[in-house]
Amino acid sequence: MQIIFDAIAEWLKGLLVDGIMGNLGGLFDNVNAQVGEIAEQVGTTPASWNAGVFSLIRQISETVILPIAGLVLTYVAVYELIQMLIDRNNLHDIDTWMFFKWIFKTFVAVTILTNTFNIVLAVFDVSQHVIQQSAGLIQSGTEITPDIMDSLRTDLEAMELGPLFGLFLQSFLVQFTMTALNIVIFVIVYGRMIEIYLLTSLAPIPFSTVANRETGHMGQNYFRSLCAVGFQGLLIMVCVAIYAVLIQSIATDGNPMGAIWRCVGYTVLLCFSLFKTGSLSKSIFGTG
Repeated sequence: MQIIFDAIAEWLKGLLVDGIMGNLGGLFDNVNAQVGEIAEQVGTTPASWNAGVFSLIRQISETVILPIAGLVLTYVAVYELIQMLIDRNNLHDIDTWMFFKWIFKTFVAVTILTNTFNIVLAVFDVSQHVIQQSAGLIQSGTEITPDIMDSLRTDLEAMELGPLFGLFLQSFLVQFTMTALNIVIFVIVYGRMIEIYLLTSLAPIPFSTVANRETGHMGQNYFRSLCAVGFQGLLIMVCVAIYAVLIQSIATDGNPMGAIWRCVGYTVLLCFSLFKTGSLSKSIFGTG
């Protein structure tokens, strides 16, 4: 009879070990792939990230927003001329050079407005170059090494049935946590690109205000916002580089399940840091 009980216990242990390894085995692969793609995603310009979406945003900007920006620029130019004349002793003290100055400022404003998309893309080209240069910060990778998983299986096979059942329940919690973190990483990285497209679609309106001193703060703030969201990618790369160093420093020390939980903790820390990159970048460029 004892032989039968021992056989059933071994069978249950095998089921639990396979179940734990099944819960954890492919789980980290998704997170590893998602983290590994961050460098590629944040280092991509809006034009090359999705050509279809970029074409749509450009058409909206040039056919819908640009005419409105032209009206805004007309208002700003007329307001600038009136303000210039009034400031000179209510039209009693007028110099010819004032009109040349106004014509030059208007010409520059029109030039900026007609090249809005080129200016916006130039900002992201610069940020992309910086991000690509920083990609070398990530060392060999951000993968959960197979050694941890192999060591985990060896230790699991040596455990009793009761502790194995407890670890089986923990593996479900780890699976849920890592799936949620995988979604969070996806939302942060792709949400940044959507924010870039939204900013780009309205670019002509703030750029049409730069000619006037009183309304120019709108265009200045917009330009700082572009720089902030562009260089947010660099902060994301730094977060991933730190995450890679932390993951590579994990050692099992005879407690592979503890190492798995440390991996989960580091991934939670990565997600929290990624959330902070947006507000930190905006505060650096003075937009938040």
